[in-house]
Amino acid sequence: MTVLIAGGGIAGLALGLTLNQIGVPFRIFETTREIRPLGVGINLQPNAVRELFDLGLEPDLERIGVQTRQIGFHSKHGHLIWQEPRGRRAGYAWPQYSVHRGHLQMMLHETLIARAGPDCLRTGARVSGYSNQAGSARLHLQDGSTETGALVIGADGIHSALRAQMYPDEGAPIWNGQVLWRATTRAPVYFGGAAMVMIGHDSLRLVSYPITEPDPETGLATINWIAEKRFDPALGWQREDWNRPADIADFIDDFMDWRFDWIDVPALIRGADRVLEYPMVDRDPLPRWTDGGVTLMGDAAHPTYPVGSNGASQAIIDARVIGASLLEHGLSPAALTAYEAEIRPVTTRVGLANRGSGPDAILQQVEDLCAGRFDDISDVIPLQTLQDHSDKYKALAGFSIEDLNAKPPIIQAGARIG
Repeated sequence: MTVLIAGGGIAGLALGLTLNQIGVPFRIFETTREIRPLGVGINLQPNAVRELFDLGLEPDLERIGVQTRQIGFHSKHGHLIWQEPRGRRAGYAWPQYSVHRGHLQMMLHETLIARAGPDCLRTGARVSGYSNQAGSARLHLQDGSTETGALVIGADGIHSALRAQMYPDEGAPIWNGQVLWRATTRAPVYFGGAAMVMIGHDSLRLVSYPITEPDPETGLATINWIAEKRFDPALGWQREDWNRPADIADFIDDFMDWRFDWIDVPALIRGADRVLEYPMVDRDPLPRWTDGGVTLMGDAAHPTYPVGSNGASQAIIDARVIGASLLEHGLSPAALTAYEAEIRPVTTRVGLANRGSGPDAILQQVEDLCAGRFDDISDVIPLQTLQDHSDKYKALAGFSIEDLNAKPPIIQAGARIG
């Protein structure tokens, strides 16, 4: 029987590609009528890149992304706190990619259609719920129709209808008081290009990295940036306007002094054609994701703050572990239970760690200790402490260098159902 997938974002498309690879019939139901390249930049960690390579997507990632070679943490005065190599430069067997989220989604979508045919994905189909039956599961659509399959997978995001049915009293996502302004700007690269930077502290921060290579004539690349500012959560927010076009006048004044010899933050902000505003939200970890022949994945299961470059990567890992579980247990609720048992403890730890700023926590530590001013960071925090903090998060999120390089593939080449 067919596996029914609610949601045609990165999670659902990665699962579709995985099921196609292992010979499992599937169908994806996507709310929007047209798959379009929405969003801004994201990072894919080596553990997820490995899985996309195993799906045969290495040339496509090279075409649409930039191999991130380093990350640097800087104080609000531009002083370097900590810098480390990323991807293959760090010793991973696979690179890390910075890529436009929309381009990644379109690449996954186009590849899936080419491999599985256009009938594998139905657009304009909003999911409203599910039900379990003996030996099968049913997906309910808002138009009143239903679809029956062997299993139902909820990949329908932070506002998941399937999650809402499992937990009807959960309520809205939890806002932590921070607002994000996200955009891309054509601008000069810094530190030789392919470098990710985080500047500031918990109350005011900027994340920036290129998602294209520099133009050989102008030297300009498409730079993805996220400006963050903390407000009092008790003030509330214009929730009906989440993810709306923003006015840079609402926040640029806070960054006017952030002009350093390697980046001009006000110029970066002013150079964007369109800026999106979004509150930093997540949800509390759940005690379970699976109900009979139905389970959750990606942001439907474990929405987390966008720190640590872990959200899209974990959705891809979810897809691969679901595939491996189906290979071991067949198209059964037991496969979903096995997937949850492997993934849920990890994502619970990561989600809670990200509430403490994840790997970015060192920015606030430096702000607290010296207000971001220093001549030698080792006089403020021992370098080994910074290294240990970085290594701890990688291990927590499942992409420590030694463990990942030694780990066997989640799905063996050529493995198929039956």
